[in-house]
Order: sequence, then C-alpha cells, then structure tokens
Amino acid sequence: MKIGYRTIKTAIGTPLAISIAQFLGLSNFVSAGILTILCIQPSRKQSFLSAWNRFLACVLASVFSLVFFEIIGYHPVSVGLMLAVFIPTTVYLKITQGIATSSVIILNLYSASGIDLNFLTDQFVLIIVGIGTGLLLNLYMPSLDKKLKNKQNRVESNFQTILYEVALYIRNKEIHWDGKEISETEQLLEEAFDLVERDKENHLLRNKHPYKDYFYMRQRQFELLKRMLPLVTKLPNKISISEKVAVFFESLSKAVHPGNTAILYLEELTKLQKEFDEEELPETREEFETRANLFRLLHEIEDYLLLKQKFKKSDIQHKKEAKSKAKA
Repeated sequence: MKIGYRTIKTAIGTPLAISIAQFLGLSNFVSAGILTILCIQPSRKQSFLSAWNRFLACVLASVFSLVFFEIIGYHPVSVGLMLAVFIPTTVYLKITQGIATSSVIILNLYSASGIDLNFLTDQFVLIIVGIGTGLLLNLYMPSLDKKLKNKQNRVESNFQTILYEVALYIRNKEIHWDGKEISETEQLLEEAFDLVERDKENHLLRNKHPYKDYFYMRQRQFELLKRMLPLVTKLPNKISISEKVAVFFESLSKAVHPGNTAILYLEELTKLQKEFDEEELPETREEFETRANLFRLLHEIEDYLLLKQKFKKSDIQHKKEAKSKAKA
C-alpha cells in the first residue's frame, strides 16, 4: 500500500496543530487539527489560495455567527438560517473553499452558548494555528521532474513503436500490431499535462515550464502520427520507392529522443521527395493511389519533423535568454 505525501503531511500536521493550540490554551483545540486537515493541498498555489479563502470565510463566519446567534438565539434553527445566508455570500465572494473550514468555527461558537471578545479572539487564534500549520506544511512539495521524465521516456518509446510499425507495414503489407501504444500515448500525454500544471503551481515565480512546450510538441506530432496510419493502410501495392520510405521510417523510429536530430532527417526527406518526383508516372489506378498516399505520407512526416525543429530552436533561444538574465 502506497502512502502519498499529502497523507504524510496530514499525519504530521494534524497532531502538530492540536499540540500548538493546546499549548496556547485555546478552547476547542482539537478543531485546529480539523482545520489543518482541510488545508492540505496538492500544490503551493492552491495552498495559498485555499488558505486565503478559508481565512476570509472563517472571519466572515464569526461575524455571521455573532449576529445570528446573539439576535435569534442559540438554537438549531439559528444555525440553519445563518447557513442559508452565509453560503450564498461565500459563493458571491468566490470563497466557497472555506465553507467546510468555517463550519468548524460556526459550530464552536454555537456550542459556546455565548460569544464575547475573549472567545472570539480565542477562535481567531485557532484559525491562524490550523490554517497556518497546513500552509507551512504545503510549502514543501516533492519534485515532479522524475515523473515527468518517466512520461517523456514512455511517450518517446511509443513513438518509436508506432514509426517502426509503419515501416513494417509499408515493407511487408502485413500487420500484427495491436495498436495499444495509440491509446496509451493519449493517456500519457493527458497525465503529463496534468503534472506540468501542478508543477507550475509549485513554482510560483517560474513563467515558463521546461516540459510544457515539449509535451505540446509531442501532442501535435501524435496527431500527425494518427493521421498517417490511415494513409499507410491505403497503400495497396508496393512501388520502387516504397522500400526507401520504409527504411526512412525505420531509421526515424530509432532517433526519437529529446535531442535535435530533426534537421538531419529533414535533409534526408528532401532527397527522398526528390527521388519520388523523379519516379516514372503511374500507369494504373492502383499505382496512382499508392503514389498519392505516399506523397501525403511524406508531407505528414515533414510536418512532424518541422514541429521538432521549431521546438528545438525555441528551446535553445529560451536557454540563451535564461543564461543572459542569470549573468545580468
């Protein structure tokens, strides 16, 4: 059974918040632990926003409780009426995250059967201890680089398989591939973008994420790969250049990695396209369809390589700018 870092933070933060509240002599000190549990978030950005929203909601709840309980009385009906007004107010102020947290304070005030300045101060300190402990624990967020690198490697491995299977089909017109890499890559890219967004929220001062552009480039390349597959299945006959196209795809399948190899394959593709243009004109409809689909296939793989080349140029430029800023 795997224990996540949020579980560990909760296990550490809850008794810590209770201990601090108990040491300070606060009433309802156990509530500090509840507030901390509610404040543990998956990213630093969410943590800061959550802490702020919960703090505002708790302050607002204290004011509402004071008004409703002191005027109407300490009855269950008062709680219902107050929530009927309080919840829409939090929705209007866009601090609905704080509803659960503020409910703890509302019930503490209700159970007191009387509110004075000292008790309000006591609850205010309780809010700071509970939310503050959760906020401090959320300052530590484990690096997601290892997970992102793993997604990168798996996406590239799937790309290699897809390109190699294209080469095999062009060469042999037989396919024993189950295509599982297609659905797997879609899921990997979706998970990768989620990780990138979470990692961005953990680095509040970082404007550009090193993996965002990379996975965006791979996503666009993947769309091109999916468009190539129907073209490959429409190649009813082998022509003289088919083997060269198959060799090109096979070679390309071995060169899927983060490095900048696109320029080399674009040059090779240009030569291949030139040979294609110099081929004799098709004599039958079947040959014409084969050449037309091969032409479209070469065009799609050219776009595939251009995406990689554009990404590498942008990546190099960004690194130069970052290095220049560091020197300044």
